Amino acid sequence: MYDMRDEYMKAVTVGERESFNGRVILADYNPHWVTLYKQEEAKIRNALGARAFQIHHVGSTSVPGLCAKPIIDILLVVTDSSNEQSYIPALESVGYAIYIREPDWYQHRLLKGSDPDANLHVFSDNAAEIKRMLCFRDWLRSNENDKLRYENVKRELAGRNWKHVQHYADAKTEIIEEILARSQMKLCNTV
Repeated sequence: MYDMRDEYMKAVTVGERESFNGRVILADYNPHWVTLYKQEEAKIRNALGARAFQIHHVGSTSVPGLCAKPIIDILLVVTDSSNEQSYIPALESVGYAIYIREPDWYQHRLLKGSDPDANLHVFSDNAAEIKRMLCFRDWLRSNENDKLRYENVKRELAGRNWKHVQHYADAKTEIIEEILARSQMKLCNTV
């Protein structure tokens, strides 16, 4: 099932792709995640200045009351995410390292930070995925039923063993797409 996805992830990963071979550990919501995000946002803004068009706290750590892997997900919007020299050296200087380069998916770049653990998702201005990420976050913040449904699926999946953490993330696709369909119809008016 994951063979094609594994080959793709191997191709887009910068450096050696490590196996996980375990269960995903979820933590109950921690309000300190907001503070960690704000510290990272300031670090990124200081490094990039006006090159950072938008910076947002996304992912499960950005939704009050939702369990999450204790990794801060950040969305960074720049002019052209394929122009790595315009922003990656500055981010490397503050502790981020390029981890994934996906030219065929909105020119997505993923950088990782380690103090605190952070995933920095970089997209070009006007990439469709920006709106999807923000709509999903905002919908979960405002819709308790879908937040609980999503949490239940996450907890069930976290109880399984995964060769790669990406397999866990991919297994959430169905519930995410279902929730996004509702959120985009009601919150984002994009369907």
